[in-house]
Amino acid sequence: MTTTTGTSVTESEKRASLPYRDCVGIALFSRAGDVFVARRITDGGPDTSEVASPWQMPQGGIDPGEDPLVAARRELLEETSVRQVRLLAAAPEPIFYDLPDLVLGVALGGRYRGQRQLWYALLHEGPESEIDLAVPSLPDCRPEFDAWRWERLEALPDLVVSFKRDAYRKVVEAFHDLPARIREAEGT
Repeated sequence: MTTTTGTSVTESEKRASLPYRDCVGIALFSRAGDVFVARRITDGGPDTSEVASPWQMPQGGIDPGEDPLVAARRELLEETSVRQVRLLAAAPEPIFYDLPDLVLGVALGGRYRGQRQLWYALLHEGPESEIDLAVPSLPDCRPEFDAWRWERLEALPDLVVSFKRDAYRKVVEAFHDLPARIREAEGT
């Protein structure tokens, strides 16, 4: 990349000039203490960073002026059709991840260096039939996932794309005690 003055801009300078995108992440727990994970639909666009490891938990941007927990519930609804949830916990601090150099300037609309995520643990209190990835629940939404499953919390970092693994390890650390607490409370 070259500036208008003809000087070269390093990847480091390019990265430093971009902000983090504020967003939420949702660890949706089942009554058995497992976590919802879904496979992203790849759209054939220029960002191919997640093709090899397309599994992740629901996440998405916080609209201007939107309360983060409201954003988490909205994103969960948009991506999974799930409405029946109860808040279990929030991660104690934001969790960050940086995009790899290969997709910097491409992924996230090219406007961000990565994401600053506020993570929430929610308990799914409805029937599994409520989970519907194919039919968006809100207008102007398109499906983002094509498959889902329940998974052990501690297995999640090994399922996601490499540049999100450290963030997922922090999510696991923040919510590590929840699976046992849920199983005990639900009698499962």
